[in-house]
Amino acid sequence: MCGICGGFAFTERGRKLLDRLPAAVQTLSRRGPDGTGSYTENDLALGHTRLAVIDTSAAAAQPFTDNNGRHVIIFNGEIFNYRELRAELEAAGETFRTHSDTEVLLRLYIREGEKGLHKLNGFFAFAVWNKETRELFLARDRYGEKPLYVHHSDDVFLFASEMKALIALGIPRKLDREAVMAYLHLNYIPPGSWSVFYNSVHQLWPGHSMRQVVEEHPKNYSDAWYKLPETRAQLTEEKATAQLAQLVENAVQRRLVADVPLGSFLSGGVDSSVIAALAAKHVSKLQTFSIGFTDEPQFDETQYARQVAKHIGAEHTVFALTNNDLYDHLFETLDYIDEPFADSSALAVSILSKHVRKHVTVALSGDGADELFAGYNKHRAEFLARDGGLKNRLVSAGSPLWNMLPASRNSRTGNRIRQLRRFAEGLALSPAERYWRWAGYTKDDEALRLLVQDENDDLKLKPGLGHWAKLLTDHLGKNGNDLNDVLLADLKMVLPGDMLVKVDRMSMCHGLEVRSPFLDHEVVEFALSLPASYKIDARTQKKILKQAFGNVLPAGIFQRRKQGFEVPLLKWFRGELRGLIEELLNEKFLKAQGIFDPAEVKKILAQLRSNSPGDATARVWGLIVFQYWWKKYMG
Repeated sequence: MCGICGGFAFTERGRKLLDRLPAAVQTLSRRGPDGTGSYTENDLALGHTRLAVIDTSAAAAQPFTDNNGRHVIIFNGEIFNYRELRAELEAAGETFRTHSDTEVLLRLYIREGEKGLHKLNGFFAFAVWNKETRELFLARDRYGEKPLYVHHSDDVFLFASEMKALIALGIPRKLDREAVMAYLHLNYIPPGSWSVFYNSVHQLWPGHSMRQVVEEHPKNYSDAWYKLPETRAQLTEEKATAQLAQLVENAVQRRLVADVPLGSFLSGGVDSSVIAALAAKHVSKLQTFSIGFTDEPQFDETQYARQVAKHIGAEHTVFALTNNDLYDHLFETLDYIDEPFADSSALAVSILSKHVRKHVTVALSGDGADELFAGYNKHRAEFLARDGGLKNRLVSAGSPLWNMLPASRNSRTGNRIRQLRRFAEGLALSPAERYWRWAGYTKDDEALRLLVQDENDDLKLKPGLGHWAKLLTDHLGKNGNDLNDVLLADLKMVLPGDMLVKVDRMSMCHGLEVRSPFLDHEVVEFALSLPASYKIDARTQKKILKQAFGNVLPAGIFQRRKQGFEVPLLKWFRGELRGLIEELLNEKFLKAQGIFDPAEVKKILAQLRSNSPGDATARVWGLIVFQYWWKKYMG
């Protein structure tokens, strides 16, 4: 696992930007604390920071050059089947000078080009420079586990693992207001080719590659090297369950390859428990880790994590945290974020990663299972919405009552009222509109009112799906009443935009590599080929996953309700964070900034202080994160 950055200059002004490469590499030092390296040639510069996991010797350091000196690679990620690929290449006459997956990846690319990517089982973002053809090739893994940001102008082509490296290289800074509006809705930036806050930058789509060809007029080409198969498995539920169990176990085994200490996250929920149980079959005295929240017992799952650890024979460590511990890490997390990202659970992931890194360098996680097997509350709601019936009519008819009653995430009753409001609202929408609404915290017209309209901006923002309509309508409703459409939309938007960003940034902030066996492409493709009825019914979510591993875990683990984690934001906003609200959301600052309407911000703050805050807590957190970022990078 590493950080990469680099680029190619077309003009003298571009060359001056590349002179800043050492500073850019330094910004990625937390991703790779074990060493740095660079390669420069005429108008090209490549930089790398190393977290040594496979072949930790100096011979495997990057940038890595092939034997004839023609190709240079910088690589972030791991190739879990590199040993099999190496054997295949050796049988074809290749020889190797290291035991690294980096060299295997480079030799495979030289020999087979982009077609070789289909043989890779792993997560990655890499760049290969061909000195003879003066071509730079970039590629990103299938589902966006590893990040890759790209900037292209008349002066320079740049890329990096994190935005902060591009900022250090001196990219122009200008807000993209449509991206701001999406952020206000989701509390994160949707992935892919959509603009981010520096409107000259985009993330390379998951499963895409790019060639930067230097000719008389420089050109770059981006294309999908990977597409999800659209076939449907013709298996009985019993046979599908057995096959899924084998595929997940294979995925876990692949992800145990490492030349450094390895452990597993273990929250006590189904997903991480399954992964830890399978890993414990192949690792003697597997180390497992969880965090407990002593001040928030409703979110503390450590008793279940201990139960699982004892059942599978793992050596378990619990990091007990108070709300003060969470708060003490708040600003470290905010300072590491280099574009607004307001998933508050990132704070817990950061703290867990920081503690786990003191014990191991690599950790397995259960990420991806909720998206593949319908584990979220919104999946239950979507199932009920499509099921129809008297209950839905009663919920819709009760809308006036739900809107009158206090709604809040901070009590069981208040949260139930909040959910009924959202459910009733969603019943009146199309599948695509409903998905977009339930994915976020605010209505589009509310987000639009919050933004100050810029009369000089060619883009006139309007409420509605807008820029994201094609993605959602492509994947929602095209197969009739198939809930797999929603899971596919999650795979393309929520995973690479929110969940994987959270895990990658917060773990790499502390030099910890996190591997997610559920995102093995064989598991993903099989899961999406199964009927939605195998995953969710009127009583059970993640049904086939629970059936597949019912024999490896205590029965009580599968009977529990899904339990997320909520940072105590409302308490902080009414206590420790009141000063930050006053500093960043006061009328004078908002008017000088010219992005948000002070009157609309005032309304949200009034709702926050009421006995019915609803989703105002998440909306205020989104504003605070944005303002903190803006003051650091844009102000």
